[in-house]
Amino acid sequence: MSTTVVNGVNVQALLDAREVLKGAPEAAQFVWRASSKWQKGVHSTTTIQNFFGLGEEQTHKSESVFDADHPAVFAAEDNGITPIEYLLVGLASCLTAGVASVAQNRGIQLRSVESTVEGNHDIRGILGADSDVRNGFNDVKVTFTIDADASKEDIEALVAQSQKRSAVFDALTNPTNVTVEVA
Repeated sequence: MSTTVVNGVNVQALLDAREVLKGAPEAAQFVWRASSKWQKGVHSTTTIQNFFGLGEEQTHKSESVFDADHPAVFAAEDNGITPIEYLLVGLASCLTAGVASVAQNRGIQLRSVESTVEGNHDIRGILGADSDVRNGFNDVKVTFTIDADASKEDIEALVAQSQKRSAVFDALTNPTNVTVEVA
């Protein structure tokens, strides 16, 4: 007896897009944008709405607004999570989306997917207290708890494939050219 897997991912649309973009690589060139505005102290508000892709300007169905600040233990007002915590949000959500997509494609029904992402960070670097300490994370650990109609090995394979295809995992683990300039 065959059952239909319903994880909420339209895998056929993704597979169709992959085939189309193989023949039209210029359409696969996307530009994601975020616009940030300083509020007060170390608090900023970043909005995301428009992006470029498939050869033209695109718009998300609604604007998303993100507040970033530092916690009170940093003598700030704690109006949002820290900027480095947004990296954890991005990694967790990208890997989770990948798990759901791969599971759908492989016919694995998910019941629940949860992850904990922890980044170890020695803040002496960003404070300038020790020039030998890097500013970013020392390491990041992602732990998944997945309940699915699959063996432990199949679940591990889902996570491995999600990691292999994750844009955020790639950006965090491989050098990315970043240019900063004043307009």
